[in-house]
Amino acid sequence: METVSKELPLLRTELGDVLRSLRSLQGRTLREVSSDAQVSLGYLSEVERGQKEASSELLESICGALGVPLWFVLREVADRMMMLDETRVPDTVPDELLVEQLANLR
Repeated sequence: METVSKELPLLRTELGDVLRSLRSLQGRTLREVSSDAQVSLGYLSEVERGQKEASSELLESICGALGVPLWFVLREVADRMMMLDETRVPDTVPDELLVEQLANLR
């Protein structure tokens, strides 16, 4: 029996994609977010491109600058990796409720 191994993306790559997507959706520049997060522009750029692993403290700071909770970013990353792995896990929290919760955080 032949086994086909899938190459899944690195966690840091997906994390960077999610952070960049959130920043782009807000219409903010890398410089604005790096300033608010008190992270160097170059380092944030590397994190967004998946070239650097962000520490939990740095990730919390970036999420704070983006105005989103850390759990939201981690959930997005988990959902993306689950889809790439073609795994289906029943979602117990409707997306509408998540959007509502995010709106109430601001």
